[in-house]
Amino acid sequence: MTPTRSKTLLGDLRQLIAEARQDVARQANSALVLLYWRIGKRIRQDILKEKRAEYGERIVSVLGTQLTAEFGRGFSRRNLFNMIRFAEVFPDSRIVQALTAQLGWTHFSLIIYLDDPLKRDFYAEMCRIERWNTRTLGKKIGSMLFERTALSKKPQELIRHELNALRAEDKLTPDLVFRDPYFLDFLGLKDRYIEKDIEDAIVREMENFMLELGVGFTFVARQKRIQVDSDDFYLDLLFFYRGLRRLVAIDLKLRDFQPGDKGQMEFYLRWLAKYEQKPGEQSPIGLILCAGKKREQIELLELEKSGIRVASYWTKVLPRKLLQKKLHKAIRHARERLAQRNASLLPEQ
Repeated sequence: MTPTRSKTLLGDLRQLIAEARQDVARQANSALVLLYWRIGKRIRQDILKEKRAEYGERIVSVLGTQLTAEFGRGFSRRNLFNMIRFAEVFPDSRIVQALTAQLGWTHFSLIIYLDDPLKRDFYAEMCRIERWNTRTLGKKIGSMLFERTALSKKPQELIRHELNALRAEDKLTPDLVFRDPYFLDFLGLKDRYIEKDIEDAIVREMENFMLELGVGFTFVARQKRIQVDSDDFYLDLLFFYRGLRRLVAIDLKLRDFQPGDKGQMEFYLRWLAKYEQKPGEQSPIGLILCAGKKREQIELLELEKSGIRVASYWTKVLPRKLLQKKLHKAIRHARERLAQRNASLLPEQ
């Protein structure tokens, strides 16, 4: 056997061994998570029969001591309560089994204590689709990703519908992907900067910027030249998003959004659809990143019908409590406006 063939064979064998080890690890992880779910379900059934909180505390403490002595620290009192919570908030074993292909116990440990079932399902399904590790999941939860998506501003029944479609069909929508605001604190911008400074910093920190955009974005071009007749125009940033199978045009604005920005982005999108869109791709979508925006202007322009999203960017992130208050207020107002709009469309009695 020649040295080249020997080297190729060795490489192939290494890959086979590595893949087999990964399969074993995945199967072991899935089995462990399902075991924890079954333990939680079984204990919960016993505790619910008694309907006494003190009984539950006592029985879990006794079980934790006995199981730890026999099987190790993974079955401590604290972990048993985590398992009970796990079975309580994820009652369907089929959903749990589907999630274990990508989520380990450490993922579930972060998700199960979120207070909102829609939020839990959002993080679990996005974690599955985008294959986040535990550290990334923790960051997404900490940055209140769910509250920043357009999805969170919808009525609960519509949120549930989109999450069910995501679970059943792996179907991503712009409302799941795009967010507002975007956190660009990693760019390290000072108090005074120009649009080119933001663009330069994004290119310099492209990995972090794409992490903020979401998994599946591929950088295509900076200052994309758009030539029409004898005139040249330049689009700030162009990406391709695999999850939606479409080009994403990003226009950066140092100032607040203005109505005229819509026409400029529509121009870019139509050019991209004509000259850059490939067969099998969806029509390009635009994201205008600006310092701020006014609610009524955005509503009157009906930007989503043109495939345009507008979001603000923050170069400095607020403390968590203030951020939480601000985002929850935005969600509440958006849902109230949507309810009022829907009510106005109902025929008069």
